[in-house]
Amino acid sequence: MNDDFTTTGPISPDAATNGSSALQLATPGAPSHSSAVESNTFRQRLVRELLSWVWVALAFFLITGTMVQARVIPSASMEGTLLIGDHLLMSRFGYDIGLPFTRYHIRLWREPRRQQVVIFHAPLPDRDEDFIKRLIGMPGDSVQISQGRVFVNGEAISEPYRHDPPNPVDNFGPVTVPARSYFVLGDNREDSWDSRDWGFVPESNIIGTPVVIYMSVQANEDAWQPGQVRERFYAYANALLHPRLVRWRRLLTTF
Repeated sequence: MNDDFTTTGPISPDAATNGSSALQLATPGAPSHSSAVESNTFRQRLVRELLSWVWVALAFFLITGTMVQARVIPSASMEGTLLIGDHLLMSRFGYDIGLPFTRYHIRLWREPRRQQVVIFHAPLPDRDEDFIKRLIGMPGDSVQISQGRVFVNGEAISEPYRHDPPNPVDNFGPVTVPARSYFVLGDNREDSWDSRDWGFVPESNIIGTPVVIYMSVQANEDAWQPGQVRERFYAYANALLHPRLVRWRRLLTTF
C-alpha cells in the first residue's frame, strides 16, 4: 500500500542511489509513451479533418442537387437577354432535385410561368446537354407565329425582350401544347433552335430558372461549348490579363 505514496522522511544515500537508478531505468520508456499519445492525437485530428471535409462535400452535393447550380451561355439564341459568355447561377429550388454526376432526377412541385426564362434538359435523344429558352406556351395553349409576331390563344403577346423586330417571313403553327409540356422560343429568333424545330419540352425536363449573372466574359464562342476545357481556361486567363474583356456592367444582373 505504501508503495503508492511519496516518502516524506529522510532519504538514505542507498535509497537515493536506488531511486536514481530507478529513474534512469524508467527514463527510456517515457518517450515511447509520449510518442504514442502524440500518434493518437494526430490520428484524432486527422479523423476530425476528414469528417469535416465529408460534411462539406455532403453540403455541396445537397446545394448543387437541390438549390443552385452554375451555368454558362454558349450560343447567341438568347441575345437581347443573355450574351455568349454570361455566367449564371440557376435556382433549382422547387423545380427539380438531382443526384450530382448522374442523370437521376425527381420532379418537384414548382411550375414555371409564361414568358419566364427556363433551363431544361434537351428533349432530344442524341443531345446530353441543357438548353435555356423563354417559355411561351403553357399546357393546353394554342401557339401561332404570324409574320414574326407570336399569338397565344389568338392574342398577340408583348415581347420587349426580343433581340430583333418580328420577321415578316417567320410563320409557324398553330399548334396546341400537350398536357405536361411547354412551348419555348429563343429571344434571338433569327438564331435560335427551339420548339419551332424540335417540338415541346416535357415538364419533367425543366430543371430551374436563372437568378443572377455573376460573371460575363468576352471570348470565342467555342470556349463555352461542353468539353472545351483548354479553350475555357485560356478565356479565363485572357480575361485576367485583360480586364476589359469582362463585361462589368452585366455583373449582378438579376432575373
